[in-house]
Amino acid sequence: MNALSGRAWTVGLVVATVLSTALAGWLGLRLHDRHEADQRRQDVLAAARQSALNFTSLDYRHYDRDSANVLEGATGDFKKQFAAQTAQLTRLVTENKSVSEGQVLEAGVIRSDAHAARVLVVADSKVTNTAAPRGEARTYRLQLDLVHRGGRWLTSDVEFVG
Repeated sequence: MNALSGRAWTVGLVVATVLSTALAGWLGLRLHDRHEADQRRQDVLAAARQSALNFTSLDYRHYDRDSANVLEGATGDFKKQFAAQTAQLTRLVTENKSVSEGQVLEAGVIRSDAHAARVLVVADSKVTNTAAPRGEARTYRLQLDLVHRGGRWLTSDVEFVG
């Protein structure tokens, strides 16, 4: 093997090594990004499910605790509106001896990024009160908007949808 072909061989190995390293780095970054997106999706779904469960599970005997659970997972206008209605809701729930036992059936992320997400949730609830002492089943379809604040996903808006 002459010096020229030896040098070409060395240059080829260096180029192959650089390209392989670059490809491995790029694939590693893609895998990391994918893992972060999957983790964010799971975190968003968990927060939305808990928020919907808190929102659909209220008991007049523990309404202070139950409404505090809703508020703990809330932020922004939703938190302000719910907090402003708490006294009225407490009176209404107590007068009617309302108990609502929620159960999340399905949840799916519509969109999300590192700062905000929108999730659709389907939840059932068995509601008992003075008007329906044997209970009545209700199904809720909720659209929840969440924002990432302080390392947590918090509900910033809840909308009842078709």
